[in-house]
Amino acid sequence: MGIKLVAIDLDDTLLDPDLQISSHCLEIIRQVQKKGILVTLATGRMYSSALPYARLLQVDVPLITYQGALVKNSLSGEILYNKPVPFAEAVEVMDFFHQAGVHYHCYFGDRLCMERLTKDGQDYSELAGVEPVLMENLRETAKTRETLKILSVVHDKKLVIKLQGGLTARYSPQHLNITRSKPYYLEVMHPQATKGDALKVVADHYGIAQEQVMALGDSYNDLAMIEWAGLGVAMGNARDEVKQAAAYVTHSNEEEGVAEALYKFVL
Repeated sequence: MGIKLVAIDLDDTLLDPDLQISSHCLEIIRQVQKKGILVTLATGRMYSSALPYARLLQVDVPLITYQGALVKNSLSGEILYNKPVPFAEAVEVMDFFHQAGVHYHCYFGDRLCMERLTKDGQDYSELAGVEPVLMENLRETAKTRETLKILSVVHDKKLVIKLQGGLTARYSPQHLNITRSKPYYLEVMHPQATKGDALKVVADHYGIAQEQVMALGDSYNDLAMIEWAGLGVAMGNARDEVKQAAAYVTHSNEEEGVAEALYKFVL
């Protein structure tokens, strides 16, 4: 049984340090697509932030965004999967970050929402390529409006681990999905908003068996899909836990590792 579906993380996986897809990676992906193999993106980014890359790849498939909280087609806009953070927990988590005095923001209706534009918020906005929307009180809004994800930016290594530990002690994996996409991005989602859950939704949508799915990623938030996929591939720059979970470790994102793995296993 050959590979029929490939899911690729964006940041630090497909994208180079300049947040671009190299011409070589692009050419290899197009060769994969010509073989009739579906290629999708699986990212922690919001849908509107992932969409320009999907258009560059010329894909007409459901995109896995918000760590798996939203699976939405890149052309039709059809939503296959939508798992917002439960209302009560969303407010509690925002209170938790507010009391810790760290930057946090959330997403209402695929909009990047903040109470004020901090340097961390500005940096994140530039990375995502999305203009932030400033709102007076995110916690009050979250009581009545669904948020797909809550993200805190914490550059202090000890503090981010402490905050993650505080959240995981309070909420089991059955209550919330708490992970990090980058070492300093602490993210909170619905318990079924994982890249693994979302990848299964996409595979089932097309009638593709688990063994025919390939997933490529680098960080903690990629573990679920790398473990679920029939062929899980870790980047050379991946966290050690990701490398240990993967069936294969390719080159780094700076060395076009996505292209190397696709050529080896698909082409």
